[in-house]
Amino acid sequence: MGTTDRTDEQWRSDVLGTGYQQRTLPLGTDPDGEGEVVATLVRYLPESAAPAAEPTVLYLHGFTDYFFQEHLAEHFAARGHRFYALDLRKCGRSRREGQSAHYVSDLALYDAELNEALRIARAETGNDVLIVAHSTGGLIAALWLDRLEATGGAAAAGVAGVVLNSPWFDLQGPAYYRTVGTPVINAVGRFRAFAQLPGGVSTAYGDSLHHTRRGEWDYNLDWKPLAGEPVRLGWLRAIRQGQARLHQGLAIGVPALILRSRLTKFAREHSPAVDVADAVLDVRQIQRWAGCLGERTTIVPIDGARHDVFLSSEAVRANAFTETDSWLDWLATYRKG
Repeated sequence: MGTTDRTDEQWRSDVLGTGYQQRTLPLGTDPDGEGEVVATLVRYLPESAAPAAEPTVLYLHGFTDYFFQEHLAEHFAARGHRFYALDLRKCGRSRREGQSAHYVSDLALYDAELNEALRIARAETGNDVLIVAHSTGGLIAALWLDRLEATGGAAAAGVAGVVLNSPWFDLQGPAYYRTVGTPVINAVGRFRAFAQLPGGVSTAYGDSLHHTRRGEWDYNLDWKPLAGEPVRLGWLRAIRQGQARLHQGLAIGVPALILRSRLTKFAREHSPAVDVADAVLDVRQIQRWAGCLGERTTIVPIDGARHDVFLSSEAVRANAFTETDSWLDWLATYRKG
C-alpha cells in the first residue's frame, strides 16, 4: 500500500482550504505558441484520512470549468477513496497570463498531464485509479483511455474504470452543424485557429449554479464565467476531430458508467426548467454514442439533473451518488473476477 506524504514540498495549500493541496505539473513549451504551460493536480487529504483500499479517484473537469466540487471529493473520501483532481493546461488554476482559456489544437496534447497525474496518484496511494470526468472532460478521458488501450492497455496502466458525467459525445444544435458545418469548422479552424465562434452567449446555466444568482454553488467566476469562455475555432476543430474518432468506435479497456440528465432544455435566459435539465448538451446524443466506448457500459438517466449531474439540486445529486455507489460496488465485484 502506498502512502501520501503530507509534508512533500512539491505540494502546497490550495484555494479550497483545509485538507486540499495542489501541485504544479510543468509541461514545457506550448505547441500552440502560448508560452510555457502547466497543469495543476489537486488532492484532498483530510487529517482523518486512513489508508484507502478503494481505487483512487482522478477527476477531470469540462470546458469553462475547473475543480471546485468539494462535496464530490468528500463523498468519495467517505467511501474510502483517495481523491485527486486535475486542472488541465490553460484552465482554472493552470491558466497563465496571455493564454487563451482552455485552448488546445489537439485533444491528444492532454495526454501529458493525464499520464503524469495518473502516475502520481498511483505512486502516492498504491492503488489503481478511477477516472471521473465531466462534459468535455468525458470526451478527453475516453480518447485518452483508447490510446492507453492501444499501447499496452488501460487496465495495465492502472485504470480501474471510468465514470462519465454528461460526456460531450457530439455537437449540439441543428443537424447542419454536424454535417455541412463540420467541414467549415475544420477548414476555418485550421487557418484561423484563435478566431472566436460568432454568436451570442447565454448565462442560463451559470445562473442556475452560482450562489450570487439562483444557485447554491460558490466558485471563481474568473475561472468559470457565467456565460462561458470564448469558443475558438481551432479548439472546436479539435473537438470535432475527437468526436469523429469516438464515433468510429473506441476501445477504452475498462468498464464505464455514464450519468446524464433525462431531459435537455436549451434557453437564452434562466427559468425553473433549466434547473432540472441539461441546458448545455443534447442528452439524446449522449445516449446515442455511449455504445462507442467499446467496453461494458452502464447508462443511467437521472431525473431532474443539470448538465453537471453532481451540481444538481440536493435530492437529485443524492440519487446520482446512490447510482454511482451502486455501480462502484458492482465494479469491485467485477474486478475480482
